[in-house]
Amino acid sequence: MLPLTLLNAAQNKPMLVELKNGETFNGHLIACDNFMNLTLRDVYQTSASGEQFWKLPECYIRGSTVKYCRVADALIDSVREAEELARKQRQSQNSNHGHGAQRGRGGGRGRGGGGGDRGDRGRGRGGRRGA
Repeated sequence: MLPLTLLNAAQNKPMLVELKNGETFNGHLIACDNFMNLTLRDVYQTSASGEQFWKLPECYIRGSTVKYCRVADALIDSVREAEELARKQRQSQNSNHGHGAQRGRGGGRGRGGGGGDRGDRGRGRGGRRGA
């Protein structure tokens, strides 16, 4: 499971974010981007020492400062199930392709196997002349 897939599924859900400097942020994920920059709303920030707390209406966290994100286990399970279902659907679609189709430019295989560039003769060089 890719981290951005999980973050996109976690939008509008509560999460905990710990930064590399030890500060933590608890809030609802509003947005994330490809750099894992996060925007949280209704945030409780805790200092690295755990002695100070702040309530913020909204905050922006740069992705390169994030140590880890914690989301609900139920969300992780639902994303895992959705990915498994999508993978099975892709496999079933791919298994229907390729049966009975010609193989590239030359057509079929073997002797006289419907080769494409030789006209109706079905053979290469040694064929009958003037046909």
